[in-house]
Amino acid sequence: MNQDYIKPNNWSILEEGFDAERVESSESLFSIGNGAMGQRANFEEYYSGSTFQGSYIAGVYYPDKTKVGWWKNGYPEYFAKVLNAPNWIGINVFINGEALDLATCKEVKNFRRELNMKEGWYERSFTAVMPNELEVSVKVIRFLSLKRNELGVINYEVEVTNSDATIVFEPYLDSGITNEDANWEEKFWKTLEVKTNEDKGFITAKTLKTEFHATAFMQSGLYRNGSKQNVEASEVSFDEKVIFRYTTEAKKGEKIALHKFAGYVTDMNHKRDQLVQAATSVLDAAVDAGFENLLNEQKEAWASIWETADIAIQGDVKAQQGIRFNIFQLNQTYLGEDARLNIGPKGFTGEKYGGSTYWDTEAYCIPFYMATKNQSVARNLLTYRYNHLNKAIENAEKLGFSNGAALYPMVTMNGEESHNEWEITFEEIHRNGAMVVAIKRYVDYTGDFSYIPEKGLEVMIAIARFWQQRANYSTKRDKYVILGVTGPNEYENNVNNNWYTNYLAKWCIDYCMESLEKVKSEYASDYERLMAKTALSAEELAEWKEVSEKMYFPYSEEYKVFLQQDNFLDKEIIPVSELPKSQRPINQKWSWDRILRSCYIKQADVLQGFYFFEDQFSKEELEKHFDFYEPLTIHESSLSPCVHSIQAAALGRMEQAYEFYLRTSRLDLDDYNNEVKEGCHITSMAGTWMSIVEGFGGMRVLNGTLSFNPQIPEGWESFSFKLNFRNQILKINVAPGKTSFSLEGDKPLEILVKGKPVKVEPSVPVTV
Repeated sequence: MNQDYIKPNNWSILEEGFDAERVESSESLFSIGNGAMGQRANFEEYYSGSTFQGSYIAGVYYPDKTKVGWWKNGYPEYFAKVLNAPNWIGINVFINGEALDLATCKEVKNFRRELNMKEGWYERSFTAVMPNELEVSVKVIRFLSLKRNELGVINYEVEVTNSDATIVFEPYLDSGITNEDANWEEKFWKTLEVKTNEDKGFITAKTLKTEFHATAFMQSGLYRNGSKQNVEASEVSFDEKVIFRYTTEAKKGEKIALHKFAGYVTDMNHKRDQLVQAATSVLDAAVDAGFENLLNEQKEAWASIWETADIAIQGDVKAQQGIRFNIFQLNQTYLGEDARLNIGPKGFTGEKYGGSTYWDTEAYCIPFYMATKNQSVARNLLTYRYNHLNKAIENAEKLGFSNGAALYPMVTMNGEESHNEWEITFEEIHRNGAMVVAIKRYVDYTGDFSYIPEKGLEVMIAIARFWQQRANYSTKRDKYVILGVTGPNEYENNVNNNWYTNYLAKWCIDYCMESLEKVKSEYASDYERLMAKTALSAEELAEWKEVSEKMYFPYSEEYKVFLQQDNFLDKEIIPVSELPKSQRPINQKWSWDRILRSCYIKQADVLQGFYFFEDQFSKEELEKHFDFYEPLTIHESSLSPCVHSIQAAALGRMEQAYEFYLRTSRLDLDDYNNEVKEGCHITSMAGTWMSIVEGFGGMRVLNGTLSFNPQIPEGWESFSFKLNFRNQILKINVAPGKTSFSLEGDKPLEILVKGKPVKVEPSVPVTV
């Protein structure tokens, strides 16, 4: 834990007191989004202190030239940047001619932020003593509409508490922005047009190279004590900026508010020559609805999301706040309505990592969206990868693979690899396996096998071809080995026979061959189409089978565990518990050379395999591997604690499972890895959901049947969650000594509870 200023609350993220040192962290934590766009919690008014400005549009990116010291064949040509988009939230405020700037105020009192997760709005309030001795109270509410996902709304209210004063608001649009993470410090947008129409402002810009076109827009109105004022604004326009100036006289104690309606329209959804027209329509509808109606719409939209997505915990406010924060951010990032989009690792909270998607989506996010929304959302995420299959084949061809072998990218926007670290780009090939794991999880959970003959099997064949070619025969071992890889544990690079990677390769081949047989017997026309399209032969299948049957797995007879890689035991084995806290996080304290030579594991690696393929190992095997690897795991990846929480719960170690849960759920709120100012860890938040549902709830799908092995952390009174399982909603409530199930559906559901069958009838609760 590196910070502890967020106040515990069941439904809100709260900050009290102004501290310039934590402004950038709070900008991440209080970020807002609606799936189509999002922004960090930057101040609307000018702030001369340290800040990380960030507004983002889903799907809009720039291929920034890769910055490396030594070029290697096959290296990605660019690193995909999530672009900081034209700024529409800005509102300069002047009181008697002096700018309101919290960095220069004599005193800032009663500073408070609230991110209301239940209703989907962000509020900031404070009282400030300005250098000219005027005392002003400010209250700002901001939200991004879920119902109108091109629209953002701000209510900025000012009260001068010790004098009459002249108040000036300057709402503006600004396209002269840069990215925090630009490799070459260049701008990524070209402004095409700055335009006004009465009290509406528009800036149309395009991204360089990718040529996405976007129009940022705004319209504002002035209010006095809640009543609309007919104040005519003066206008100032620049090459990259448009400003409207509203001036009014305010009596002491009068509340003067500016309502600002603004946002983006893009050529992803509108014709380029109709962007201003589309923006005008959004503004007209927003102004007609008004602030209060738009806020009520927002509350209703979030209530609908929480109806299925919520996890309620009784008896532990910090745990409750943590899980709701995670669920809230996931829904702000991705709502499943646009198959062109995916779940970025920072969502709309920062720029680090770039790209629209990592293997995190398949490994962690699909179960969350599948269970809290519906199978069509999960199918969209799978289809996203199917649509990128040709690019994945091209990625493999660049590295020398042939015959339709596919290597899915580590990081991508459009299917091309766009990661700029060679040890990740070339070596972290285990990501390929996550694509197939996601397909199987989808089929197991939904019962919808049709995806495999329609699209999935084509992906699986291309991936099996990759694994068959990537493995090579070792005469010495009479086995197939996979050399020069990086596993999930990125604190080991260029190792041989990473157990997790080898196991995934074998499993992918086996599952593909098994699926081929089922499609052949049950979907004959699809089988014939796929055989013709892929030119898959019996001889090639025989080669796959040989690789699978002879795959090598490093193993220690001394410890009776699979080894993370061939030479893992050549390292000095020192538990993390013996590492001084002053040395952590090691990725910020140690040289990379020292990290690579250490035994310390960044995230679950062998244990990641035990998580994915739990049914293929005994509980005793899990326990032995958990006890060997967990003490060496430093959890400096956001993806690590959730896996360990689930496995600790499976082993009945609830105290340890709870500790890992609290760490994953409050990873950003408490800034465990001392990096939250760069943005939140969005994709790992789905792992937090799994920690409760799969960990404490013990939820699994066994041969098409939902199974539960519920446990509850000490001190919790109860916890409950819902699952949308095959188009029926099952609610699970776990309390000490009893678990209740209730079903919203039209037919009975057979489940397993601690291995015993239980029948749940619609609208008839059952307690076990």
